[in-house]
Amino acid sequence: MSADESPSAPEDGRPALPSSPAGVADLLGSTGYLADPALSTIAYLALAMQRPLLLEGEPGTGKTSLAEALAVGLGCPLIRLQCYEGIDATQALYDWDFPRQILHLRTLEALGGAAGGDVEETEKSLYDERFLLARPVLRALREAPAVLLIDEVDRADDEFEAFLLEVLSTYQVTIPELGTVAAARPPVVVLTSNRTRELHDALKRRCLYHWIDHPGLEREVEIVRSREPSVSETLARQVVEVAQRLRARDDLLKPPGVAETLDWVRALGRLGATELDLETAAATLGAVVKYREDTDRIKHALDRLLAV
Repeated sequence: MSADESPSAPEDGRPALPSSPAGVADLLGSTGYLADPALSTIAYLALAMQRPLLLEGEPGTGKTSLAEALAVGLGCPLIRLQCYEGIDATQALYDWDFPRQILHLRTLEALGGAAGGDVEETEKSLYDERFLLARPVLRALREAPAVLLIDEVDRADDEFEAFLLEVLSTYQVTIPELGTVAAARPPVVVLTSNRTRELHDALKRRCLYHWIDHPGLEREVEIVRSREPSVSETLARQVVEVAQRLRARDDLLKPPGVAETLDWVRALGRLGATELDLETAAATLGAVVKYREDTDRIKHALDRLLAV
C-alpha cells in the first residue's frame, strides 16, 4: 500500500479506514478476498460515506464473504442478522429475558417486595438492563465499531424492510423502558440479497448498491489460489474450468458458485489429489452439486466436461 493509500489515522481506538479504493482492495486481499476495482470502489465509498452497502447476486458469489472480510480487515466484530420469512423487529432488535424476570419477581414476592413495596418500582426493576437480550441490530449500535451483516434481506417481508429503513436512516432505536440507544459511530452495514424478490426503492435509496457476478476464469483461479495456496495450480485451474462449464449449462437446478468451487478444491486437496480425473471428480461431486437431478445430469456428461 503506497503512502497516499494508507488508512486514515484511528481515533479513540477505532480501526483505521482505508483512504482509497486501492486501500480497500489491499485490506480485503490481506484476508484472502480478491475484489475487482468496481467492488473495491463501492466498498470504499460505503465506508467513507457511512452508507449501507447492498450486495445482490447469485448465491455463492461472495456477498456474505465480503462482510466477513471487512470485519477481519478492519479488526471489528462481525454481527450477523440472518433474515428469514416471518422475521420481525423483536428478532433483530431486542427482547426481554422473560424467565429471569419471573424469577426476579418471585424473589421480590418472597422478600415481601411485591406485597408491601412500591409497585411502580417493582415494575421498573423488571425492565432493568440485566434482563435485556440484545439482538444483532441493537448490538451493532451499542458495540461500535462493528460490521453488521444483514444476510438475505430478500427473505424478509415489507414490514421488516420498513423497520430496517428507519434504523439505517438514524442509526438509533428507542427502547420504551430504557430510552434511546444511538450508535457512537454508525456500524459498517452490509445487506445481501439473492434477489428472490425485489426490494423496495426506499431501502435501495438508503444504500449504495453493487451486483456481484460470477468471476471470469482467470479471476476465479486467482481466488482459489489465494484461498487455498496449498492446492496445485493445475488442480485449481481444472476445477475452475469445470465449474465454469457447469455454470454455462441451462439444465441445472443450482449451478455452482465460487463457494462450491472452493469446497470442491478443498475436498480434492483433502484426498491428496493433484489433478482432476474422472474417477475423483465423480466421487467428489457432492462438494459442488447439491441436487440429485443435477448430479445425475453431470455424471452422464462428466467425461465430456473433463475432456474439453
